[in-house]
Amino acid sequence: MNAPLQSTDTVAAEPLNLLIAAPRGFCAGVDRAIEIVEKALERYGAPVYVRHEIVHNKYVVEGLKAKGAIFVKELDEVPTDAPVVFSAHGVPKSVPAEAERRNMIYVDATCPLVSKVHRQAERQLEKGRHIIFIGHRGHPEVIGTMGQVEDGQMTLVETVEDVENLPFDADQPLAYLTQTTLSVDDTVEVIAALEARYPHVSGPKAEDICYATSNRQAAVKELAADCDLVLVVGAPNSSNSLRLVEVAERLGTPSKLIQRAEEIDPAWLDGVKTIGLTAGASAPEILVREVVDALAKLRNVTERTITTAEEKMVFKLPRQLTE
Repeated sequence: MNAPLQSTDTVAAEPLNLLIAAPRGFCAGVDRAIEIVEKALERYGAPVYVRHEIVHNKYVVEGLKAKGAIFVKELDEVPTDAPVVFSAHGVPKSVPAEAERRNMIYVDATCPLVSKVHRQAERQLEKGRHIIFIGHRGHPEVIGTMGQVEDGQMTLVETVEDVENLPFDADQPLAYLTQTTLSVDDTVEVIAALEARYPHVSGPKAEDICYATSNRQAAVKELAADCDLVLVVGAPNSSNSLRLVEVAERLGTPSKLIQRAEEIDPAWLDGVKTIGLTAGASAPEILVREVVDALAKLRNVTERTITTAEEKMVFKLPRQLTE
């Protein structure tokens, strides 16, 4: 258990520069997914069931529970006459097929950028190509994407070493796709290894890693070099949040992943003059401000925002919630 956050006159007098990354926090896909659950509650009334965490953030999930959402692992936990929402990470094709077989009301909150990858997979299969999918084994998005195709039509790789161990011939028709929340730098290396081994491999026209993931990683790169410590607000099962920690540490700056301000250990601030602060794409801004307030109780904080990109992306809600 960390020591409670508290200040003394001596400590509070010590200046602390706080560099806050922008963009940070919620992306358009997360905004849309949360709004889908809220709109479903308005339209159908509570309870509305949600298959898996709508996004990877405990604060968000608890807030939706308080409004009447019930989170479950599988469809068989949902009464047939109750509405169910599928998470932003996407689901295998078998899930909506089962919902339709049971005549269930369901709303798909899959991020449109993840859905785009699903459509790309279908197009590559139509062209007779086997798909190499770059992603993290066991992540909900990976499970959902690999569940768009039949067994044996897609092979998962996580590292350059995995590419070296692929069993395919150099002239076999292949294509690659990627999880949307990967490390930009790691993915470049894996793709380079794929293209070196399979020169004819087909890739997407545009980068599959989503704009929000790329922008948040770029923002951390911009501020990490000037920081003694980087704090990332996010969940331990959030891929994009974990990547932000890795980005800072690769630049030589220690980084900590925290879900709430109460997890901050005052000892982390020993000898620290400048802290960087960001948040994963499923972490709300209220948790960022909570961290700022907590740091202000420990030190004399000077806050500055480091802006590297402007985000104006908005995704439409499903028609069934807007008609």
